[in-house]
Amino acid sequence: MLKFIFKRTLITIPTIFILILLVFFLVHVAPGNPFQGEKALSKEVMQQLIHQYRLDLPFWKQFVFYINDLLHGNLGSSYKFIGKSINDIIFPNNFGGFWVTLHLSIYAMILVIPLGILIGCYSGVYKSTIFDRFFFTFNIVFSSIPTIVTGPILVLVFSIILKLFPSSGIGDGSLQYFVLPISALVLAYMPTIAMVTRCSIIEVLSSNFIRTAKAKGLPLRIIIFRHAIKPTLIPVVALLGTTFSGILVGSIVTEQVFALPGLGILTTNAALNRDYALILGITILGSVITIFFNLLVDIIYFILDPRIKK
Repeated sequence: MLKFIFKRTLITIPTIFILILLVFFLVHVAPGNPFQGEKALSKEVMQQLIHQYRLDLPFWKQFVFYINDLLHGNLGSSYKFIGKSINDIIFPNNFGGFWVTLHLSIYAMILVIPLGILIGCYSGVYKSTIFDRFFFTFNIVFSSIPTIVTGPILVLVFSIILKLFPSSGIGDGSLQYFVLPISALVLAYMPTIAMVTRCSIIEVLSSNFIRTAKAKGLPLRIIIFRHAIKPTLIPVVALLGTTFSGILVGSIVTEQVFALPGLGILTTNAALNRDYALILGITILGSVITIFFNLLVDIIYFILDPRIKK
């Protein structure tokens, strides 16, 4: 197992390097000067800023300096807020930036995975029932509706009409401000987990070893939790990496719908302000988190399915 983890970890290193190189290149070939704004700068000031941010160096030298900064935990400096570190913008001391996105993503994952597995298992065990038909309809509807549509509907129903939850903002950071954004993410990503679980448990329950367990007279509850649940979860675990990536990106979109001060607002402002350094930092951070989460999923998948050893 340690050999497997070591090999997977080694693979992530060149993957991250190529990713950083690609994102760095795309950001630097973007049109326009990051210091060109509404207020015109003098030629001397412009040259000083370009020199200060090493933009006058060849591309490969800029990249080497950037990699060196990353190895020391420095994401660079903002082009818009002169002298302010990207680290301070993304990871502020108060509750904002990455911390908001992280909370939103974790809360959503905590609900999406167990709810999807429970609903999928129940629907698969009792297939062709009224619940199963309702689940199919629910899955089709909410899988095709993005959070940018679901969010305003939730605000209309639960904030404006029923007045149960705040419609936007972060307030004091309490859980009530996260209820509607989390609900939008759960409605978008839980049906996929549930559908994969349903199909998986139906296939497992038709296996020979399950027929043998039934022939022995074992109760359905014992068959499911002792024999069927582990092989059922194998394709679900394989889906977790994609689900987390979707929730992370979906959180950025959802934050803008509910006006949460997370990475979504930072990304939009960075694009409008041509703050390419901030865009670069957010993109690399999100990508590296996704890669390491996929590594964790690979390890869990290895534990659940010993056939990977071969």
